Amino acid sequence: MSRPEFNEDHTPLGYLITFRAYGTWLHGDKRGSVDRNHHRYGSPTLPPSPRRKQIEKELLKQPPVKLNRRQRVATDSAVRKTCEVRKWNLWTVSVRTNHIHCVVTANCDPERVLNALKANATRKMKESGCWSSGLTPWARRGSKKYLWTEEDLVGAIVYAEEEQGEPLD
Repeated sequence: MSRPEFNEDHTPLGYLITFRAYGTWLHGDKRGSVDRNHHRYGSPTLPPSPRRKQIEKELLKQPPVKLNRRQRVATDSAVRKTCEVRKWNLWTVSVRTNHIHCVVTANCDPERVLNALKANATRKMKESGCWSSGLTPWARRGSKKYLWTEEDLVGAIVYAEEEQGEPLD
């Protein structure tokens, strides 16, 4: 039995949206990275480069952001509220100290979803008194993975909920 590559109407079942806290994963990092010149689907990540990582670190406009408990709670709340207000189906959200994963079904482009989640998370942190900088707490851009099949959707949910390490307090 073959499985379809995507829905009959050519729309994804959802998106795995990932965005990082500012300065927590720089180009040159041993985990690899993707820059604006190497971002084609399926292409390899950039190799580790201590020199490039040091240059990137020197270019930071603020210290790296590690989300504390209050900031994580505010971010979680903002993601949930944004999805509720916009009538997007939030399958799951996982807010960690240095990144956020959300699995969302939305009737719009994933870039719009990413931008709304980041903006509202920042706004909520400011309203909650746990972010006072005029600079963003988020790294530029983010990852937007299309989820075409139920298997993709379930896999993304499991990844976000169960494969992010130990639960945070």
